[in-house]
Amino acid sequence: MPLPRAPGCPLSPPAAFAEWRESDGLQLASWRGRPTWVVSRYEDIRAAPVDPRLSADTIPDTMKATSTENKSPQIFPRIDDPEHNRLRRMMTRDFTFRRTETMRPQIQELVDGFLDDMIAGGPPADLVRDFALPLPSLVISLLLGVPYEDHEFFQEKSTLGLDSRSTDEEKAVSIGEIFGYMFELVARKEREPGDDMITRLLTDYVATGALSRETATMSALIMLQAGHKTTASMIALGTLALLQHPEQLTRLRETDDPAVVANLVEELMRYLTIVHSLVERVAREDLTIAGQLVRSGDIVLMNRPAGNWDAAFVDAPGRLDADRNSRGHLGFGYGVHQCIGQNLARAELQIALSSLARRLPGLRLAVPESELRFQNEKEIYGIDALPVTW
Repeated sequence: MPLPRAPGCPLSPPAAFAEWRESDGLQLASWRGRPTWVVSRYEDIRAAPVDPRLSADTIPDTMKATSTENKSPQIFPRIDDPEHNRLRRMMTRDFTFRRTETMRPQIQELVDGFLDDMIAGGPPADLVRDFALPLPSLVISLLLGVPYEDHEFFQEKSTLGLDSRSTDEEKAVSIGEIFGYMFELVARKEREPGDDMITRLLTDYVATGALSRETATMSALIMLQAGHKTTASMIALGTLALLQHPEQLTRLRETDDPAVVANLVEELMRYLTIVHSLVERVAREDLTIAGQLVRSGDIVLMNRPAGNWDAAFVDAPGRLDADRNSRGHLGFGYGVHQCIGQNLARAELQIALSSLARRLPGLRLAVPESELRFQNEKEIYGIDALPVTW
């Protein structure tokens, strides 16, 4: 894992996933160099994250070496409740639906600014470089209090850390470098507080002893990584999917109904499922999943692209349909570990894609689709560049 995608179908899950869903038991695959049980059916993927016999604590020992003054930080997505919930609740106020709604005018202003610059530069343009990547990078930087001028550094280190070809040691080095950067930033925030999430973590929790400085740093690092790469991939691949389905793009361009825009974004989340690996659990004890015996200590990987294309979840899953109800999709995960930033991601995607459709009615690819290069080797599926014209 991940498997290569079929030539000419870069937005469709590998064809083998259909066979895995229909086969008895689970598929045994190699992931990160170790044997891993792959769960590919929608209902099984929904059940696994809430099964107490499966733990989120799957971090290899070599990846737990990042520390400062011998204090190892906790990684909240990779621990179980109740400690996971305690740490998560410290950040939820910055990602609530109400908080995200207040950010919409600011996000719209940023979207308009990036589109103004891209249009002023004239076609062709690289939608990834000029729009899809800088927008969420700037949004999450502003929310966290990270200087945006350092975005190239954390994008480079995050990319290496999320590359399935990187060894555990290489990932540890990459995470260590960006952790060191964030740790210095946290120290600066203690001296020069601002109106941002890092400052609030320091003031409300580190100062009271409820949170270590190392764990505050790691939590901010995780939000920084997740907050720009995933949304950037969704904007770029979502645009490509809409170009492949011009009737849906026209619908987006012409509608004034925010519910239509919101529903299309949910369908794109289902259709694309950019987190195509990365979500794993380890068995605490022997158990059976879909008729398959899983031994204590075995790794279990959630095959979310396969689950989102399961006919048991939606009819004709290979069709992009803005009118279907995709609200149960697995794009943001499921259970207590589901994406903490999903409200913000939804707002960014809704504003970015609808604005792009309205402002550039003649948008189209500037190169043959066969020349596009996709990032199948990354834990988060993406695309190197998206040359467009209008």
